[in-house]
Amino acid sequence: MRGIKIIFRAIWRVWFCVLMAIPILVMFPFLVLSILTESGYPYFFKMARMWGKFILFGMGFYYKIEKEQELEEGKSYMFIANHTSMVDIMLMLVTVRKPFVFVGKKELVKIPIFGFFYKRTCILVDRSNSRSKHGVFERAHKRIHQGLSICIFPEGGVSDDETILLDHFKDGAFRLAIEHQLPIVPITFGDNKERFSFTFLSGSPGLMRVKVHSFVETERKTLADKNNLKDQCWEIIHKQLQVFRR
Repeated sequence: MRGIKIIFRAIWRVWFCVLMAIPILVMFPFLVLSILTESGYPYFFKMARMWGKFILFGMGFYYKIEKEQELEEGKSYMFIANHTSMVDIMLMLVTVRKPFVFVGKKELVKIPIFGFFYKRTCILVDRSNSRSKHGVFERAHKRIHQGLSICIFPEGGVSDDETILLDHFKDGAFRLAIEHQLPIVPITFGDNKERFSFTFLSGSPGLMRVKVHSFVETERKTLADKNNLKDQCWEIIHKQLQVFRR
């Protein structure tokens, strides 16, 4: 029985890679056209949401999204969430309808096909390079001024220790939110680690619960408030993760 489970999970993981590629190949001409100009990004984002839904359903995942507050039209936000799985990207895309730009690690550029569009639509950061980090703020400023929102996983990556419920938050998301007076939208993914962790022979189809929390306002906040905001958001997500685990 154990051998059958291992074979099934191995095939299932390979199937994930196939699912990532299929809609990109099908929509390739339209995706390329949408990234030729910055004004085409909202159209790219709509196709990215379709890509995310295709993968989640193709993997046997279904999701339940609970929202404490609705987004306003014409307003930019800072979206943050806990980060434990590759499918965090897809689940974030289906959770948030409003166009946003990911700030993500440079290493994902190496993924075939996906990396081509990731490099051209996301804000990439090389965490070992301080100049790269400064460039992230410049590119994020530009995107915010274009009316887009930003999404950052503030843990700064996925911890190798899967027993950690929620790692410490880094400063970047909160600094940007304060500088642009963006409301921070904490989002908790309750089941992604269990459903599809970075351990290859693990996971299973099933429910993925999402909680979109009430916004944390940054109006009239300064950089002196950064650590308080960071701690407040960490506590919101951590508390909800404990609720999901009960």
